[in-house]
Amino acid sequence: MDATHRSGCPINLSLEVFGDKWSLLILRDMIFGGKRHFRELLRSEEGISSNILADRMKSLVELGLLTKADDPTHKQKAIYSLTEMAISLVPVFAQLGAWGRRWLPATPELSIRAQLLEEGGQPLWDRFMAELRQEHLGIAAGAGEPSVRATLQAAYEAVVARQAAARSLD
Repeated sequence: MDATHRSGCPINLSLEVFGDKWSLLILRDMIFGGKRHFRELLRSEEGISSNILADRMKSLVELGLLTKADDPTHKQKAIYSLTEMAISLVPVFAQLGAWGRRWLPATPELSIRAQLLEEGGQPLWDRFMAELRQEHLGIAAGAGEPSVRATLQAAYEAVVARQAAARSLD
């Protein structure tokens, strides 16, 4: 066993990477929200502080889940990309979302993406991972259908609109 890890247990090793909520939320915002810049990630609805975000981003790069490069559109910005290691977490996020939707008081508007991912199963996850590979790694993906992220966002917006309409009737 490596001296830098407490044990060789795969669950323990995974928790050493994801044991704080911020790392998973940063990856969530990059995967599902398409966020690629520090300032975009700083605006997370959970309210991460800039020093915690900087620390977690550095750690995620060091662990090989993200890469960091100069943004060609802005000299003082960096752009972060998911690696294959991070992209392969899509099924894990889908299962976490399904579990949270089933057992915790999740709101309808924030549950719809989890519901669609659960219902779409592995075929939808594979399509989404292919799209993320194209976006972050430059690996060509199939074309034709609307992107998975766009489909998830449209479903979220539809639930928000239905809730607003229902509130206006009250």
